[in-house]
Amino acid sequence: MSNDFRELLRFVQLQNVRLKADNEALEREVRMLRSVLDALRALQEVSASVTARTNVMGLLDRILESALASIGAHDGSLLLVDEETNELAFVVVFGEVRELLAGHRIALGEGIAGWVAANREAVMTDDVHFDPRFSSSVDQTFEFNTQSMLAVPIIYADQVLGVIQALNKLDGEKFNEGDLALLGVVSQLAGAAIVNISKLETAL
Repeated sequence: MSNDFRELLRFVQLQNVRLKADNEALEREVRMLRSVLDALRALQEVSASVTARTNVMGLLDRILESALASIGAHDGSLLLVDEETNELAFVVVFGEVRELLAGHRIALGEGIAGWVAANREAVMTDDVHFDPRFSSSVDQTFEFNTQSMLAVPIIYADQVLGVIQALNKLDGEKFNEGDLALLGVVSQLAGAAIVNISKLETAL
């Protein structure tokens, strides 16, 4: 076997390995896009059903559940700003501490969620313990272990209404830009739902 043929064979083998890796990456991207589209359809149906009789907490519960399922996170929460006390209240919670954490409050500016609300910016981190904005008070109080986090502000008409956060992506995977984009859309829907229901209730 000549050296030229060996080199050609090696080149073909390397190309096959590269193409296989590219195909796997494309398949993962297609699966992610399909899950995003499915989630957006579900969210659109939920938001379109808003009436004056809609239970806002039930609506937010369904919105958050759809979002977490689409990005592959088991734990997450939706916090709303209480302007009278300058706090964030956990109003919708999914995951291990769902029953315990609901109703808990943190100071506006405390932890990553508080920072997101105060600074109007999203945060995506693979390990919260290396992020100086992270506060371990909630983990310690409720015996939870936060590793990765994705948090986005809920903003409507330039007013910060709260924060949506997803925790600990399943299978130890990292949150990505697609997850961030989807949670950003979810936060807009949540903000619009909160404001629209409040307007409908006021009009009655």
